[in-house]
Amino acid sequence: MSDPLIRELDHYVVLEPGRPQQLLTAEETLAWLTQQLQHLDPLPADLLSLPDAGARAQRLLETACELELEPGVVVQWFAIRLEPPGR
Repeated sequence: MSDPLIRELDHYVVLEPGRPQQLLTAEETLAWLTQQLQHLDPLPADLLSLPDAGARAQRLLETACELELEPGVVVQWFAIRLEPPGR
């Protein structure tokens, strides 16, 4: 999601297997991603160079929309706009 417009969005739909979808703020989504990463071993190779879980979560939020926690178990997040721009 390298489109700068996506960074202006402040809500995300989060999908986890076996759980109802969640509507989270950008801050809550970052916290959720940070928590997911804390339980992930090994980390994806493209995140290893980042200094901490917060930076890794931020990178994921900006560049991806899913994370495989274990084989066959994938969590997803999608940016959404609750109101049309300019309102």
